[in-house]
Amino acid sequence: MTVSAERKRPVVAALYREALPPRLEEIEALAEVRLTKADGLAEAMDGADVLYQWHSFSPALRENWDAASSLKWVHVTAAGVSQLLFDELIQSDVVYTNSRGVLSRAIAEFALGFVLDIAKDSQGSFKLQQQQRWQHRVTRKIQGQRALVVGTGSIGREIASLFRAVGLQVSGAGRSSRPGDELFDEIHSSRDLTGIAGDFDFLVLAAPLTEQTKGLVDDEVLTAMKSTAHLINVGRGELVRTDALMDALTSGSIAGAALDVVHPEPLPAGHPLWSMENVIITPHMSGDTEDYLDELGQLFVDNLRRFSQGEPLQNIVDKTLGFVPVS
Repeated sequence: MTVSAERKRPVVAALYREALPPRLEEIEALAEVRLTKADGLAEAMDGADVLYQWHSFSPALRENWDAASSLKWVHVTAAGVSQLLFDELIQSDVVYTNSRGVLSRAIAEFALGFVLDIAKDSQGSFKLQQQQRWQHRVTRKIQGQRALVVGTGSIGREIASLFRAVGLQVSGAGRSSRPGDELFDEIHSSRDLTGIAGDFDFLVLAAPLTEQTKGLVDDEVLTAMKSTAHLINVGRGELVRTDALMDALTSGSIAGAALDVVHPEPLPAGHPLWSMENVIITPHMSGDTEDYLDELGQLFVDNLRRFSQGEPLQNIVDKTLGFVPVS
């Protein structure tokens, strides 16, 4: 799909929260830029062609939609955009792009780190170190173990690639079942999760949050998993029913969980998940490497150059699905 710009220099409303977007000089070389925080967005969007949503999860566009009369394109610096879509935007002709792919490798590395942490009991070693105890143990070998990656898009495929490199057997689960490929031994329908969950040692969530995936991992799926299996979530917290997960962790229905995302988020002080010894929690940071902000900025610059020249944009979201379809 191509977006044609009526001006030689498009007008870009750049929404930020605190720090200004990176690569600003490059953006200003291509467009007239109106920097704004949420309270000034309506004015900034008056006559603007593009909204650059550097403040990724701000609801300001929804709240100021009436001011977006000339808007042609919205770009958001996030991959998951379900919480940002609303009926008026979905039904409009405004093209919506996200930052799919920029953070995929980093998130995959984080998922592999969780697997290694679990298999080699790094948490247990650290606790013994704090106690100054020299206690020999045996750990798990991950070669030959089976992982099911729920979500077979950019992030899921990077996870599968790294998992296979260390000897894991990897299958996928997506919107529909289909033949496997060089990364997935086979691809199941996520609707069949309850029936297949018991075949795997690691259930890894990397799917976008949609109406179909919300609460996908419920008590039935968790009950179907092996008692020795672990749940890893680097997708969205709401993919999992938190109460059902706590019950499974407490009862021993599953061995443990590693969660970079949770629901609610941030996890409140005193929440039972904090104190569970079979749970690893990180604060939604799996994609955030030292240079990730610059990489997100580079993607927008590349797309803005395409927009200015009337070329097809990268990462166009199917607004009815809530993500970029995989061809």
